[in-house]
Amino acid sequence: MIRVGIVGATGYGGAELVRLLAGHPQVRIANLYSSSSEGEPLDKIFPHVYNLGLPALSSIDAHHLSKENDVVFFATPAGVSAQLSPQVVEMGGRVIDLSGDFRLESPAVYQNWYKREPAAEDWIKQAAYGLTEWNKELVEGAKLIANPGCYPTATLLGLLPLAKSGWVDPQSWIVDAKSGVSGAGRGVSLGVHFSELNESIHAYKVGQHQHTPEIEQELKRQSGVETIVQFTPHLIPMTRGILATAYGKLSAQVSAEQIQELLLSTYAGQPFVRVRPAGSHPRTKEVYGSNYCDIAVHVDERTGRVIVLSVIDNVVKGAAGQAIHNMNVMFDLPETAGLPLVPVFP
Repeated sequence: MIRVGIVGATGYGGAELVRLLAGHPQVRIANLYSSSSEGEPLDKIFPHVYNLGLPALSSIDAHHLSKENDVVFFATPAGVSAQLSPQVVEMGGRVIDLSGDFRLESPAVYQNWYKREPAAEDWIKQAAYGLTEWNKELVEGAKLIANPGCYPTATLLGLLPLAKSGWVDPQSWIVDAKSGVSGAGRGVSLGVHFSELNESIHAYKVGQHQHTPEIEQELKRQSGVETIVQFTPHLIPMTRGILATAYGKLSAQVSAEQIQELLLSTYAGQPFVRVRPAGSHPRTKEVYGSNYCDIAVHVDERTGRVIVLSVIDNVVKGAAGQAIHNMNVMFDLPETAGLPLVPVFP
């Protein structure tokens, strides 16, 4: 059995890791860590995990993290993993980081967008970007995995086949993305207050969201072409889910059928990407609680644009589920192990 430790178990990402890993056939949740709730049982904070026989929450110590676990998940705010993950790996452990600390190749870009000190550059270079469907070989041999952000996961899975094809002007991408409020984390603020959020929708961090350079970086990495993305996120009054609607100007004479075939061939054999029939309109409810990304494409012949619709559950495919998928690949397990194959509906 693989011994798993979860740092940040009292957040939404940590709690979702617990829910999914509790049913994993080859995993034992060995340790749960929290900087604020040492000694408490997790089910006191999250009663939905009652009676799972989980260990009490422990304080965070790098030596204990590396010696008592085969792999450690960091479901922590920015900055925590940057300090602790290198120590864990140096002592022989493996790390899957759900924060953004190791996603960006350039420390200067990280500092500019995250407004904080970056991780050490040599460790950034060692981290494998864990978009599993596109970087499986890197993930297989990694000791440190940077789990992608939720918005980049939904966006990149939809755009990468087209970015590599050369059929779309790489400077023309516009992404309009909408997320449920769980993406903001468990912290209390006016922005997630019920009476402020309910029956309303709003854009935020317009032109400034920290996931923008991550999307551009990975589009360039896979396509080899400098790419600019106009990315605007919105918060909507639901708990889970992301819908990313992307618009790109076609630079080649291709049909909707050709684009559909491109997506189908790209993701053939990928267990968690479902290419929907051309002209479909995927809904977040159709992937709720699952590790799926559902994608559909439309071509607007009048404007000469391709429109890509991509939906995920931000807490699963956008965080905990993708992290477990990466763990499965890292330890040469079946990719679908411990991950639900049927979404929750309704």
